[in-house]
Amino acid sequence: MKTLAQSMKPPLLPSEVLRRLLRVARFDGVSVLGVAGAFALISAASRDVSGAVIGLLVAAAGAIELHGVTMLRVGRPGGMRWLVASQLYLMATMLGYVALRIASPDIASIKPIVTSELAEQIQAAGMSVDQFLLEFLRLVYFVVAAATVLYQGGMTLYYLRRRAAVEIALQEQEAP
Repeated sequence: MKTLAQSMKPPLLPSEVLRRLLRVARFDGVSVLGVAGAFALISAASRDVSGAVIGLLVAAAGAIELHGVTMLRVGRPGGMRWLVASQLYLMATMLGYVALRIASPDIASIKPIVTSELAEQIQAAGMSVDQFLLEFLRLVYFVVAAATVLYQGGMTLYYLRRRAAVEIALQEQEAP
C-alpha cells in the first residue's frame, strides 16, 4: 500500500522516462540476443538443426530490440515501433516453438535420465515412463508458453505506456 508521500510524487520527466526505457530495452535486447545466440551455437555444435534455427529466430528479436534502442538514441521516434515489434515477434516465435514441441514431443532425448528407481516410482503411481515423460514435457512447454505471454506481453505494455513520454522527450531533444 502506498503512503501519502509516495502517492504525491510528481510524474517522471519525459527525459527520465526515455533514459529508463532505453536502459531496460538495451538490457533486454542484449540478454535475448546473448542467451538465444549461445543456445543456437550449442545446438549447431550438437547438430540440432531445429534448435539452432529456433535460437537464431529468437536472437533476431534481441537484434530488433537493439535496433529500436539505436533509433531512439539518435532521436527517431519510430524506434518505439521496433521495441514493440520485437516483443510481439519474440512471443510469436516462442509460442510457435512451443506448439511445435507439443505437437511432436521428443521423449527419447530425456529418457536416459530416468533411473530404474524413478521408473519404479512412476509405474507405482499407475503411469508408464513414456506417459509420464510426455505429461512432463507438456507441462514444461505450457509453463514456457505462459511465461512468454506474461513477460513479452508485459514488456509490450511497458513500451506502449511510455510511448507518449518518449515522443515528448525526443521532441525536447531536437528543440534548440
